[in-house]
This record gives sequence, structure tokens and C-alpha cells, in this order.
Amino acid sequence: MPKISDKQREGRRQQILEAALACFADDGFHQTGMADIVKRSGLSHGAVYLYFQSKDDLIEALADDRHRREAVLNSVAQGSGDPIEGLHALVRVYTEWLTDPAGEARRRVGIHGWAEALRNRRVRASVVEGIDMPRALIVALVERGQHDGLIKRDLDADAVARVLIAIFQGFVLQKCWGEQIDVEACMAATGSVIEGFRTTRRSVGRRTRA
Repeated sequence: MPKISDKQREGRRQQILEAALACFADDGFHQTGMADIVKRSGLSHGAVYLYFQSKDDLIEALADDRHRREAVLNSVAQGSGDPIEGLHALVRVYTEWLTDPAGEARRRVGIHGWAEALRNRRVRASVVEGIDMPRALIVALVERGQHDGLIKRDLDADAVARVLIAIFQGFVLQKCWGEQIDVEACMAATGSVIEGFRTTRRSVGRRTRA
């Protein structure tokens, strides 16, 4: 076999992952076989199995790819000096991801991953890891806000994180079901929830007067 460059090797790997993503998005994990992915990739069986030995390998690789993308999104919130504004920034970047037509396949595969996590420990570990990243970030923002006297101290930071994540997961489900929802309006409502965390309540988008 002729040697290929690292760039070509990564290109083939992404080609396979994109094929797997398309197959999983269309038919789910159980209705998709490795043969379907091989066919869609346009590569030979040997070439595909050189990179991935099983569907579980592909599912995990797609999850890892999503985690890297989300880490970039989360970094936006980490850069905010005000923890509450950091929470708002997190809502904004996830709203952009939720309304991006190009992300439809990834959202569908993410939902298939949630279902698969009920029966597959390897997939569950990957799904939990993906949830733990934004959860830890939100917890850190809430705790910083509480330390600075900006967020109510009687709120449980982990509970806040899980509630906000659950809201977003619900939007993902409704979007993939084809519900005609006003995402911007729903995220504005989520912003009002975040404003409710403040020690002094104020309207979203308005500065507190001195």
C-alpha cells in the first residue's frame, strides 16, 4: 500500500466520519451497518476498517468530535468577566448551534446517542462526558457569581446547571421532531430564567441603575 501524508490520512478519517454521521442521522445506530457506512464513504472495506473497527468506534469518534466543537463554544462563556453574562453568552452560542441548518445531522445523531446510552455503557460514558463539560462550566460560573454576591446563595449550582442543560436538550428534541418553535423567543425566556438567579432582579438587557 502506498504511503499517504498525515493530511490525506486525516482527510480519509473525516470522510468516513461524515459518511457515518449521514447514515446514523438517516437510519439510527441499529439500522445502520458497517457496510452502509463503507458504501456511503466511497472507500473500500479495508480502508474503512483501517481507521475504525466497529460502529462503536465510529459512535465514540463522532462524540469526541462533538465534544471538541462544544469546548470551543464553552470557551466563549469562560471569557466573560461577569458570570451571569457568561451564562447568557452560553445561551447565545448554543442558540446559534441549534438554529444552524448544517448542524441538523449532528443534532439527530446526538439524540440517537442519548437513546443508545440506555443500553451501551461505552456510549453512555461518552454521552455523560459531553454533558459534564457544560455542567462543570455552568457550576463554576454560578459559584463565582455566588462568591461575588451576584447570584443568590440559596441556589444549588449543580441543580442550576442541570436545569439549564435540560432546557437545551428539550429544545434539541423539539427541533429534531420538526416542531415549529420560535427558538429565539424560547431562548429569550431562558435568558429571563437566568436573570432570576440574580441577587437583585433586573430586566434582561437593561443595566441596573447605580
